[in-house]
Amino acid sequence: MAPVHTGSQQWVEKYRPRQVKDVAHQEEVVRALSNTLETGCLPHLLFYGPPGTGKTTTALAIAHQLFGPELYKSRVLELNASDDRGINVVRTKIKDFAAVAVGSGSTNSGYLCPPFKIIILDEADSMTEDAQNALRRTMETHSKVTRFCFICNYVSRIIEPLASRCAKFRFKPLVEDIMTNRILHICNEEGLHLDSDALKTLGSVSEGDLRRAITCLQSAARLYGSSISSNNIISVSGMVPNQVVQSLFQACKTGQFDVAQKEVADITAEGHPTSQIFSQLYDMVVQASDISDETKARISQRLAEADKCLIDGADEYLQLLDVTSNTMRALCNMTQECCF
Repeated sequence: MAPVHTGSQQWVEKYRPRQVKDVAHQEEVVRALSNTLETGCLPHLLFYGPPGTGKTTTALAIAHQLFGPELYKSRVLELNASDDRGINVVRTKIKDFAAVAVGSGSTNSGYLCPPFKIIILDEADSMTEDAQNALRRTMETHSKVTRFCFICNYVSRIIEPLASRCAKFRFKPLVEDIMTNRILHICNEEGLHLDSDALKTLGSVSEGDLRRAITCLQSAARLYGSSISSNNIISVSGMVPNQVVQSLFQACKTGQFDVAQKEVADITAEGHPTSQIFSQLYDMVVQASDISDETKARISQRLAEADKCLIDGADEYLQLLDVTSNTMRALCNMTQECCF
């Protein structure tokens, strides 16, 4: 099947909801913010939750629905805090924008146009603590003319003085039914066919992240055509084939270090991402029915430690080998048959 010409536009943007009421699976958030859109009384906002659950989409929809296309550029400042994360950005770009007062816009166009501006700070949990502290005074001083909307994955990384000034909204991971309905809608619009296995694999790969699911779907359509299989999804997602992880786990169960070391060497030579191996191995261990809870806990703890070491720049081969040997030791201790 020839690859599908999907055009230059990303499907993530093409099928992004334009109104708050269209955001999927966030009923409590939609209900609360719908009242705000009717009155125009917007507090400072803090959106937090996993990636791909609609946080940025909701913030942009609020801004568009309040100001419309004419006033949007002059009333809304969008910053990605992972890039603009320092204190100098707060002292210059943010403070200068927040300080300018605005008048009430015309409501004849059908938009409320309330007399304030909105600053959207995406990935706000990447901001330095000094930058967050500098925002406190700016929020207090210019609260009459400026509203802040913080978007983050980890609310614990937002300092309490900022969080306490905001109305907090938690965005939940998308459940399988919601994800499936949205993906099938896109497939219908784009003329794609996904079998049930491919749909299940896409849900597993995305882990509740709709943005990731749509991106994988578009990549598969570009490469493999309108009929997409489970293997196609795995190949474009960066997911490690299950048989690779299964072989590693079985090698650990043999209790033979040479066998396990060979599996680790083969995985490394194939270039599979070690962090993804850890994630899939964790799922395999947790779901195993022949392993005790204590052993699962020991293996999971070592997986977490090794994953942190990878983030800090440790060697992937050594970390994978260390996890493998610790998994073997934990399994041997469970059966009281030490292999070393």
